[in-house]
Amino acid sequence: MAQYQITVDSQLLHQLFLGNSQDSGVAKLLESVLNQVLQAQATEQLGAEPYERTDERQAYRNGTYPHQLTTRVGTITLRVPRIRGGKFSTELFARYQRSEQALVLALMEMVVNGVSTRKVAQITEELCGTEFSKSTVSDLCKRLDPIVNAWNNRPLHDSSFPFVIVDALYLKVREEGRVRSRGALIGIGVNADGYREVLGVMLGDSESEASWSEFFGWLKSRGLKGVDLIVSDDHGGLVRAIRRNFQGVTWQRCQTHFMRNILDATPKSLQDEIHSRIRPILEAPDAKTARMLLEKVLEEYETKAPKAMAVLEAGFEDVTAVLALPEKYRKRLRTTNPMERLNEEIRRRERVIRIFPNRESAIRLIGALLMETDEKWASGKKYLDMTEYLEWRQGQSPISSHTKVTRIG
Repeated sequence: MAQYQITVDSQLLHQLFLGNSQDSGVAKLLESVLNQVLQAQATEQLGAEPYERTDERQAYRNGTYPHQLTTRVGTITLRVPRIRGGKFSTELFARYQRSEQALVLALMEMVVNGVSTRKVAQITEELCGTEFSKSTVSDLCKRLDPIVNAWNNRPLHDSSFPFVIVDALYLKVREEGRVRSRGALIGIGVNADGYREVLGVMLGDSESEASWSEFFGWLKSRGLKGVDLIVSDDHGGLVRAIRRNFQGVTWQRCQTHFMRNILDATPKSLQDEIHSRIRPILEAPDAKTARMLLEKVLEEYETKAPKAMAVLEAGFEDVTAVLALPEKYRKRLRTTNPMERLNEEIRRRERVIRIFPNRESAIRLIGALLMETDEKWASGKKYLDMTEYLEWRQGQSPISSHTKVTRIG
């Protein structure tokens, strides 16, 4: 990933920290930074700084042209370089604006459908112009929807995905004149090269076994393969769908959710104490040690916190399934935390909308954000070095073989 050196003058900093409008200061800072990045990209493509004489020069600058970019901190003006006898190319604001466009489109649809507040109408008019119509919304959707839908339905058969993490978050969607709760089912995977990918998003009527089975069937129809471990919470419909659609695959119950379940069943006076005793079980070096620690905790607290101990004992095998993997892979695969952070980003935008005007709007906004996240992951560092896992896997039976309970199917 390219790195650029950015400078910020003192006047800009003064406006940012001491100005009357915080958003105005942030907009000016963003505008300054992005314009410097554009100039740096032009230098990369030309092979020379402005006025620099060099044999590697590919072409010459020919001024700039203005390009307005709408953001949530205001409209900024980018000075896009012109290249004499050539064309300057950048994805700097094209990628960024997909999720921004989706956010604005959702707001516009709310106004067009007559379900928005006066404040939302004011925001959309400020962002999109003094007037907009149903045809304006339709035209903008036609530009963005094919891009998001093509990405969300792309083939997955080019790589195997040994590790998959799934989760759902609930949204409010207006359908047939009523506001309904719908589940956005999302999956991410770690491929055989060690990179994370967003596998896709689907809007389900609920987080039922049927909805999750439809989601998994859709992923498999697009080429999802090589799954060895699936991480999720303990939602009944989800776990049953995993059993049905991925027979022989190991299910790792999210340790973060599991700990909450235990503490919810624990007397308040014992919560800190039991938390400190369970953590070593989850972080044990192997399944044998975890089992030994489990027996000690059960013996000590079975009368003090019987409900919590029942939860602990019932979930032990599933929550320690990851201990069968080589140690270096356990930390990042024992919880759904990577998915939780993704959900937080979605929530940050969803709170602006509150109630989506239709299903298409929800998929557009979430899909655009996930698409940008996916591109960021693909161009960044590997999430996991898979070398040791692949070597270890060649000599192993399914990783769930250490216990019959852990194995799915």
